[in-house]
Amino acid sequence: MQDISHHLQDVLRRVVIASTEAGRDPRDVQLLAVSKTMPVAAIVEAYQAGQRHFGENYVQEAIAKITELAHLPLIWHLIGPLQSNKTAVVAANFDWVHSVDRLKIAQRLSAQRTIGLAPLNLCIQVNIDDEQSKSGCQVSELESLVTAIMALPNVVLRGLMIIPQTGNHFAFTQLAEIRQQLLATIPALDATQFDTLSMGMSADMDAAIGAGSTMVRVGTAIFGQRNNNVEILNK
Repeated sequence: MQDISHHLQDVLRRVVIASTEAGRDPRDVQLLAVSKTMPVAAIVEAYQAGQRHFGENYVQEAIAKITELAHLPLIWHLIGPLQSNKTAVVAANFDWVHSVDRLKIAQRLSAQRTIGLAPLNLCIQVNIDDEQSKSGCQVSELESLVTAIMALPNVVLRGLMIIPQTGNHFAFTQLAEIRQQLLATIPALDATQFDTLSMGMSADMDAAIGAGSTMVRVGTAIFGQRNNNVEILNK
């Protein structure tokens, strides 16, 4: 297994350097360790090194890990596409969902959130590059979707997420500007609650932090190369 603890510290140093260079407090950037296709032992090693937030792409794989690691105080984020037939199990087990791209998904998550759990934190995935092959809400539809989700019980709209085209660092600045525009045009939107820009991965996290990212989703730089066979089976 890779030296996960060592790699984790390297990534945290990158967060500090990128934040400092941007004139930001490194504590304002949350590191989300993307553990999809990684074994439970790797997650435990990252936990023992101080990591608490973990991101998963595939619901069935994630539920098995969440169940096995229920004794640990981990915070689970779904960052992959979510089909409507899987919202119930997600609403019952996750703390965050980053990939909400339409109102139906948000409504189902709200209705199916387990009684007694804290409200489920949601981010709207924005199709920043307008790619037909990618999930995400169109920028032109964003204001109406934000307004509708804000009215739902049992969920809290925390911010926006993007997976831009490789090398499109300008997308990070665009998303930060879109957040500001939404705060300016929707009076009921609270900046202290709508505070999340989920953007930046292993290769481009430094640029994302420079543009204002508050949550970077890092997998390979922490865990090493993924098992592609496992990823194929999950699809």
